[in-house]
Amino acid sequence: MAEPITHQNIKQHALPSKTMVLEFRIESILGAGGFGITYLAHDTHLNKNVAVKEYLPVDVALRALDGSVVPVNTDTAFTYKSGLDQFLEEARTLGHFAHPNIVRVIRYFEANGTAYMVMSYEEGVSFSRYLHRNPKPGEDFLKRLIEPLLDGLREVHSSGFLHRDIKPSNIFLRTDNTPVLLDFGTARLAVVDTVHDAFAILTPGYAPVELYVRTGQQGPWTDIYSMAAVLYRGVVGDNPPDALTRLKVDGIGKRLQAQREHHSAQFLAAIQWGLALEETRRPQSVEQWRGALLRGTPLRVAMGRLADRSRTAVSAEVPGHERKYVWMALGIVVFFLVVEGADIIRRGAERLPLPPAKGLLAPVPGQRTTSTGAASPTGLGPEEFAQALPHLAGKFAVIDANGDRRVSVSELEAYLQRDNDKAAPAGK
Repeated sequence: MAEPITHQNIKQHALPSKTMVLEFRIESILGAGGFGITYLAHDTHLNKNVAVKEYLPVDVALRALDGSVVPVNTDTAFTYKSGLDQFLEEARTLGHFAHPNIVRVIRYFEANGTAYMVMSYEEGVSFSRYLHRNPKPGEDFLKRLIEPLLDGLREVHSSGFLHRDIKPSNIFLRTDNTPVLLDFGTARLAVVDTVHDAFAILTPGYAPVELYVRTGQQGPWTDIYSMAAVLYRGVVGDNPPDALTRLKVDGIGKRLQAQREHHSAQFLAAIQWGLALEETRRPQSVEQWRGALLRGTPLRVAMGRLADRSRTAVSAEVPGHERKYVWMALGIVVFFLVVEGADIIRRGAERLPLPPAKGLLAPVPGQRTTSTGAASPTGLGPEEFAQALPHLAGKFAVIDANGDRRVSVSELEAYLQRDNDKAAPAGK
């Protein structure tokens, strides 16, 4: 058996040029990392070039003298097999996608004790290399880049699948500048047993906190964090600090705010929203983020999501025959906002003011749901409440009846009902 493969010598352990793996002839190395090697290969049956990705996790496997890949020892055999199964599942899932901005998997197979994924090969350059030549592309370019990727990512999420490894080097720009998302990280996460392992495998700055531990709550918001980190790289010109460092000192807001001269406030605020450390404070779906990012409507999104939170929370708690009272309560809210809004109109404001520049406050976070689909409302804290209902911010302590520093839907309804009763004419 050969020496163990490391991150430093992985290229030395690649399959030699002209090696045949089924009908695919290996030509050269396209990329290599701690998880595997991607080759430029020639399909001798169809007479065309393809990209072939070989599963080869350096921490738990090595290449034997006969060219096969085997676990380092019996202790790593289970981890190796788990990652192999995930690699095949990833290939199987990607094979169903035909989206122009998601890497196209043509076929997959097992050989040499490992597995291979055959993908379409296209000319172009990675976004990482593009950024070396163009460190800070403009907002219009970044929006054109991100929009089709979000379309593809939405399709991936709708299938119950996550990418888990979005970063500039995994975004490929074709020669016509259309982007494609490469190298999903599902199998990569299958070999993570400890935080130490995660540090070795994950890309600092682009991986959210929940990827560092097995108990992290992963979902569409996980990929949104990584995609926001890619935009941060394009806006600031540097990689974002890793998530664990940000838990202690977080300068993301200040660095984004420093780019106000070159980018719109709404665009920067949307990026910061996507980079929220706590997963519940990020956009919970691609669609929620898209509006703020591409249409510049973070406050409208926040208000819409507050209404969604109210309807869902109450629907989950109130029996069906009593839900008509929900609409009565919402009617009271609308009436109250109209009356209170008269004061704003007198001041000449036609819309809610933008949040203060400090920290580039992101939209109010949406609700999270449990695995059963039940809502998990937590109420709004002072800052969130001030963003959503600024004209009621001064009454937060009064509305917060139980003093827990969170205003729930029921507390808001109770306050509005009390105020409505006071405003009603005597004797009615």
